Amino acid sequence: MTAQTTAPLAEAAALAWRADPYSDALRTGRGPLFLRRSDGWLLPLEVERWCAEADAADATVLARCEGPVLDLGCGPGRLVAALARLGQPALGVDVTPEAVARTVRTGGSALCRSVFEPLPIEGRWGTVLLVDGNIGIGGDPGALLRRAAELAAPGGTLLVEAAAVDVDERVEVHVEDGNGGRGGVFPWARLGIRALRAQAVGAGWTRAVTWHAAGRAFVQLRR
Repeated sequence: MTAQTTAPLAEAAALAWRADPYSDALRTGRGPLFLRRSDGWLLPLEVERWCAEADAADATVLARCEGPVLDLGCGPGRLVAALARLGQPALGVDVTPEAVARTVRTGGSALCRSVFEPLPIEGRWGTVLLVDGNIGIGGDPGALLRRAAELAAPGGTLLVEAAAVDVDERVEVHVEDGNGGRGGVFPWARLGIRALRAQAVGAGWTRAVTWHAAGRAFVQLRR
C-alpha cells in the first residue's frame, strides 16, 4: 500500500480510540464502555478483562506466538506484558496514549502509533496479533490484513480474534460510557470466522487454523 492509500486508514484508526470515555476507562481499569452503532445497537467492551492479566483464552494465543511479536491495537497491553514475562520479544502499537502508558507500566513495550504508519522492523515480525476485535481497525479488514502481511516475516503468523458469531459488517460507531460520555464517529468492522478466512485469502494469508476458547473465536494464518 502506498502512503496515499494508507493515510485515511491511519486517520480512522487514530480517531477510533482517542475518545475520552475510552481513555478514562483505561485509566481506571473499569467500564462500562460500549461501541454504539448508528441504529442504536450496542457492543459491550470488556475493559476489565483487557486491563487484567492474560487469561486462559489468551494463553492459547500466547502459546502460538513465534519469534518477535507485534500486537496491533494492544490496548492496555496484557498480552505484550505476558510475553515479556515469558522472555518473548514483543511490541505493542496503539493510538491511545493512556493505552501505551498502561502497557509500559505493566512491563511491556509499546509505541503510540497507528498500524498504518511506519513501524519498526517491517517485514520481520514472526507473529502479528489482532485480538479483542481489532480486525475492525479502520473499518476495512482487507486493507488491515494486507498491512499485517507487510509487517510479518516470510512464513510468519497472524493470530486474529474473530467475532464469535457469523457476521461480516462494515459500520460507523462511537465509543460511549453509558453515563453520557461519548466520542466521535469512526468506521469499524466485525468479521466472524468464515468472513475472516475469505478476506485473508485475498490479502495473501493461507493455511488457516481455527479454535475456540472461553466463548472466543480465533484464527491462525500464515504468510
